[in-house]
Amino acid sequence: VQLQASGGGLVQAGGSLRLSCAASGRTVSTNVMGWFRQAPGKERDIVAAINWSGDWRYYAGSVKGRFTISSDQAKNTVYLQMDSLKPEDTAVYVCAADQRRYYTGYSYYYSGRGTQVTVSS
Repeated sequence: VQLQASGGGLVQAGGSLRLSCAASGRTVSTNVMGWFRQAPGKERDIVAAINWSGDWRYYAGSVKGRFTISSDQAKNTVYLQMDSLKPEDTAVYVCAADQRRYYTGYSYYYSGRGTQVTVSS
């Protein structure tokens, strides 16, 4: 499974960005898609996760109410709508996939290259 993330950029605090993750290859082997982020000097943390049908979603407490994850199974694409962005949201955002249902751990089997999100104050 190959994952391509896009949509990062520079935005002012309070602004919005929408990230996209296009999956290709044996996507039928995956059940959950997740977004992680890693800021300089910090560990990688899960931000949100979703199953392909969209009837299960997970959010980290730090983004709940501000970020929305969605999936389009027909397009093999997952989105992360980020609103009310804060400087502490600045990080490299990485899209990942795993076969384990409802998985929100750190060891997603498939991982793509990240996209930089920078929020200025």
